[in-house]
Amino acid sequence: MHLTPKHKSTLLQTARTSIEHGFTQKSPLPMVLDRCDPGLRVLGASFVTLTIAHALRGCIGSLEAIRPLIVDVAQHGYAAAFCDPRFPPLAPEEFPELTIHISVLSASTPVLFESEEMLADALHPGIDGLIIAHGQHRATFLPAVWQSIPDRHQFIRQLKRKAGLPDTVRDYQAWRYTVIEFTASEAVLKMSRAPEWQGARR
Repeated sequence: MHLTPKHKSTLLQTARTSIEHGFTQKSPLPMVLDRCDPGLRVLGASFVTLTIAHALRGCIGSLEAIRPLIVDVAQHGYAAAFCDPRFPPLAPEEFPELTIHISVLSASTPVLFESEEMLADALHPGIDGLIIAHGQHRATFLPAVWQSIPDRHQFIRQLKRKAGLPDTVRDYQAWRYTVIEFTASEAVLKMSRAPEWQGARR
């Protein structure tokens, strides 16, 4: 997927406005697709991550492209602010302090491995996002997690714990993907234009 600077700006504004919409309407921002850039109407998978003073404040996303990218971002912007079970719903006074990060995911590809050592060797730190699954257990780490867990083996171990798997489990499946990442603070977004969502219903 190719995203222009205008696409990225529009998606960041969409996430911001969906959060703003959520304070009053208790729902994500509805999108009028025929008023959106065709490049943002393609099916896409995204994660929206919110931080305040570099600390995580919410992160919600999807691994499969099942709806238009701009709709996906609007849904996840709202969900990251109000539906992440790790945090209380975002308070209005926190809104001006937000930094919004968006990751648009590529399609995932299987990683074939016979040992955890082989899986670790196959990973590209800082580039690959990783999904693992075993039975009903599934979890992912975005590439940004490499910044806090740079060691390949620790990266895998922590992801297994996130998935609720013991360290001894070895017969899980793995997929990798890459992302297009972009970010902006709420203050910057407030000053910029958002032509694609001006036509959205309020």
